Amino acid sequence: MRFQILHESAGRVRLNACQRSMSLEQADLLEAWVLALPGVDQVTVHERLGNLTILFLGDRDELYSRLSRFSYETAGEEAHVLSANSRRINREYKEKMVFQVLRHYAKRLFLPVPLRRIVNTVSSVPRIWLALKTLASGRLNVDVLDGVAIGTSLLTGDFSTAGSVRFLLGLGDTLDAWTHKKSVDDLAKNMALQVEQVWQLQDGGTEEAVPLSGIVPGDRIVVHTGHVIPLDGVVERGDVMVNQASLTGESVPVAKRAGSSVYAGSVVEEGNCVVRVTHSAGENRYDRIVRMIEESERLKSGTEKRAYSLADRLVPWCLAGSAVTWLLTQNTTRAVSVLMVDFSCALKLSMPLSVLSAMREAGKHKITVKGGKYMEILSNADTVIFDKTGTLTNACPTVSDVVAFHGLDEKEMLRTAACLEEHFPHSVANAVVRAAMERGLDHQELHSEVEYVVAHGIASRLGGERVVIGSRHFVFEDEGVRVLPEDEELFASLTPEHSWLYLAISGVLSAAIGIYDPLRSEAKEIVDELHEAGIGRVVMLTGDNRNTAAAIARTLGID
Repeated sequence: MRFQILHESAGRVRLNACQRSMSLEQADLLEAWVLALPGVDQVTVHERLGNLTILFLGDRDELYSRLSRFSYETAGEEAHVLSANSRRINREYKEKMVFQVLRHYAKRLFLPVPLRRIVNTVSSVPRIWLALKTLASGRLNVDVLDGVAIGTSLLTGDFSTAGSVRFLLGLGDTLDAWTHKKSVDDLAKNMALQVEQVWQLQDGGTEEAVPLSGIVPGDRIVVHTGHVIPLDGVVERGDVMVNQASLTGESVPVAKRAGSSVYAGSVVEEGNCVVRVTHSAGENRYDRIVRMIEESERLKSGTEKRAYSLADRLVPWCLAGSAVTWLLTQNTTRAVSVLMVDFSCALKLSMPLSVLSAMREAGKHKITVKGGKYMEILSNADTVIFDKTGTLTNACPTVSDVVAFHGLDEKEMLRTAACLEEHFPHSVANAVVRAAMERGLDHQELHSEVEYVVAHGIASRLGGERVVIGSRHFVFEDEGVRVLPEDEELFASLTPEHSWLYLAISGVLSAAIGIYDPLRSEAKEIVDELHEAGIGRVVMLTGDNRNTAAAIARTLGID
């Protein structure tokens, strides 16, 4: 695709995509594709003009070379685009606000005075009607005051003031709706599973790609290694290791066999399985979590609520002040001016605008804020709760210890384990292979063909001896491996704070490899800074085992 260079400066370039028009979907696709390029820090695409601004680090010519190879067809396969909803919402409300402003000033500039009076009167009827309904229900709030102010202005012939008040109120309503829709869309976009097609198992045993929306409870779907489980269900066939960190926080994959329940949002790390669906799209546990967050509370902040409540409480005083002014002065204009002092217009305009601006500012720092309420609550927080996996830790299993038994060499045991594990690239196997590589241990293929039991372990033959590596259940119960008497004390001393892989040769335990999820380098510093900032309690929630959690809590100073 061709781009025209409009402006260049150090680390920044503005380009024009040489095409007549750009759809919202194309703009999102272009933005996602460019943002994924090496060295690109920030991208802004203006779909109306077909322009894009790129902030980058590195070589400009290399960036141009990559951009010249862009096409919407190939980008659709390479870039992951969530949706154009956010861009569409922004455009919709921007256009609505521009239209409101243009319409207001066009009436004042171009309509004859008699016609403008008629238009203002007709346009004010909904506000006046709302005030009458509110009053009839026994409530006296800002809606009543707005209606009285507009109605009195019309009765006294001040049509311009009536139009201005109604214009500001409408602008505030638009901003309020924009804030709400934008925040909910951001939340849904960040938590969406983004699965459109699944492999459905047909009666003849064949797999057919079908839309996710076409799957109903009772259908069978096939989920392969590395794929997200898109719907809640029960495993009907196959043994798999499932990463449930998005739901439970467990850092180590969990074994699932026939009869086990699996949930949307978890990922199959090893093996393939057939799942009989129990809930259709939109009714999964994951969907219910998203919906619960969206519907838990209204998005208005406490400050907004208090301001609106204050405005409601001042309504009787404003009406009384207007009445007293008229009684003392017998001047209708002065009495009406008391109603105009009401600050509800400014309040309704400024509150949603300040919330929207703050949310945008947070968005620039890659922080998604659900609404003004939560920014305000954060400022008063005395407790911070962290998820463990992927937040305080790297969510990347790592080898912590290699314990060799009956005098065997630790390096040789790790070399043997890596030789077996390198054939199966799940997260724990990768940790073993990576540990051997970091220690400079080469592992030649000396073993025979490996026998892999999903969710259990690996078995093979090395130098004529049977070698197995895997979980405690697989090694000790399935394979009947024994611990030599002289190794029992060392075996009992293995720390329960880590997960352990067991390596056995010829039916005797030969080594144990400790697996843990390392802490992020900045985690301790952040917890200390929170305490210094006045946070009284720092809490960690995790679905991992208690011993692992306790060890991390001690290290970080978790309260």
